[in-house]
Amino acid sequence: MHSRAQALISESALAGNLTALARRAGARLLLPVKADAYGHGLEIVARIAARHPDVWGLAVAVPREAAALAQLNPGKPILLLTPPMPEEVGPLADLGVRLPVASLAEADALPAHARAHLKVDTGMNRLGARPGEAVEIGLRLAGRGLLEGVYTHFATADEPDLSFAREQLARFRRVLAALPPVLAHAANGGGILSFGVLPGLSLARPGLASYGFAPAHLREAVPLTPVMTLRARVTHVHPVHPGESVSYGGLWRAGRETTVATVGVGYADGYPRNATGKAWVLVRGERRPVLGRICMDQMMVDVTGLDVRVGDWVEVWGRNEVTVTDVAGWADTVEYEVLTGVGPRVERLAEAGDTVSRTPLPSKG
Repeated sequence: MHSRAQALISESALAGNLTALARRAGARLLLPVKADAYGHGLEIVARIAARHPDVWGLAVAVPREAAALAQLNPGKPILLLTPPMPEEVGPLADLGVRLPVASLAEADALPAHARAHLKVDTGMNRLGARPGEAVEIGLRLAGRGLLEGVYTHFATADEPDLSFAREQLARFRRVLAALPPVLAHAANGGGILSFGVLPGLSLARPGLASYGFAPAHLREAVPLTPVMTLRARVTHVHPVHPGESVSYGGLWRAGRETTVATVGVGYADGYPRNATGKAWVLVRGERRPVLGRICMDQMMVDVTGLDVRVGDWVEVWGRNEVTVTDVAGWADTVEYEVLTGVGPRVERLAEAGDTVSRTPLPSKG
């Protein structure tokens, strides 16, 4: 069966972003691949990361992601970023997944073969132990030989005002000073772009930046390339006469004879419905408007004057004329939400140069 929509994942763009970010951070990377690698496809991204020399390990958000990633055998350490349920600790440790710890109870519950990363809450107030408690927990873990890493998360490192991020960093450094040397990581993408090298921190965790996006005021810090191109097929071409409307609610009405292409992608595939009335796509190299309300499975596009046929590809977003940043702006949201919203009906394909590949992960020998 033909795919109605495909996400083409550029291996060269992702690899280039990782190299540039590692150079900027002066550290190896703990690459977040949560939420299906930010919508890019866990298998494809894990395969690229598996052979990238600047990637130390991969990070996920929930145990199911950790188990799926372990099954792919990336050959890199896997860190779970959020607390597992008590009954999940043993199976995850058996898989070699590094476990987050934020309390003495969690530390004491770890089996002897586990490896832990102590989560320190330096001001995000989401997860982690406060600095005073963190030292006690870290020493308990170190005493059992389980402490591999210590980490925190910046709340405002992607903002122009870095005063709070600096305060968080100072709190984190005080915790590190009271513990034996371990892997330390704090910088997300905003932290890498804002601060560059953070002495004493051995890893960095660039999330969205790895996939090609940065806040406007930080885009000059490191050249990044969007990794995903989303395209969808034309499924129908038809005329719309003056005075006729298109899609639900009749929001758009033709003022002239218009050729309309129906394109097989909609909000069930992750294209935001809130972009209705503002969105554009790329058809045969031309920016063309999306007409009327975006539907669950389809959108309609003005292709008047173009030679467009059923089966042709339309670029929904890419690297140049129409980007994820554009789509997020039209939908009054952020790139994170657009990318992670790309649904399972969209086929993910690795794109290496002009070749589209379904090459599987290499297995361990």
